[in-house]
Amino acid sequence: MQPDEIRRSPEEYADPARPYRSWLYRCTLLFALAVGISAIHPRYPSDWWLENALAVALVAVLLLTRNVFPFSRLSYTLIFVFLGLHELGAHYTYSEVPYKEWFPFLEVTERNHYDRLVHFLFGLLYAYPIREIFLRVVGVRGFWGYYLPLDVTMAFSMVYELIEWASALLFGGELGAAYLGTQGDVWDAQKDMALASLGALIAMLVIAAINRKRGVDLAGEGAASWRAAQPEPLGEAALQRPPDRAQ
Repeated sequence: MQPDEIRRSPEEYADPARPYRSWLYRCTLLFALAVGISAIHPRYPSDWWLENALAVALVAVLLLTRNVFPFSRLSYTLIFVFLGLHELGAHYTYSEVPYKEWFPFLEVTERNHYDRLVHFLFGLLYAYPIREIFLRVVGVRGFWGYYLPLDVTMAFSMVYELIEWASALLFGGELGAAYLGTQGDVWDAQKDMALASLGALIAMLVIAAINRKRGVDLAGEGAASWRAAQPEPLGEAALQRPPDRAQ
């Protein structure tokens, strides 16, 4: 009998996803509490609703997919830690979180860097859940298991910057400025994307280091990840093959 078999209850044998759904429900309740606290006299009520639209949509997707694709407890925890930090930014707006009043020793520049921190943490915290999707759904291994989560995290960061830009154009005025939060920096979007990329890169390096410590042959996996699963080329060559062989 394996150790994990000893720890499992009869209910877990019948429904292996049950403990992960339970963890999701707990995280969702904590998130709902954070949203409720954040909703108490937010600095810019209209911006609060705008900031929470994507967060609530993400939680809804996690709940809807809880049976077909339950994430690990680690992934759920990382996602909801980020959402908790997001609620703080939604309450004050990212450019006005008063962290310098709470921690005076952090007052090294005039600019409010809370948004920079959260963009960095987006990459650091979301890269692992994205990696979990690639490993479990796509079945990537080796190099691609580290590169693709980094690449997709960078893409998500870029898409979010485009959403910010479009929202600022659409709503304009105080709401658009509050949501965009550039604080006068013309390179704000590029710096945010760079920090998200750095966070994801660090996450992948940490995972690689942990896997190496566990005895994973990173060099062997890396070499194997470059072997084509389908040796025949695609494109115009695929058009000449039967449909069951063409991709």
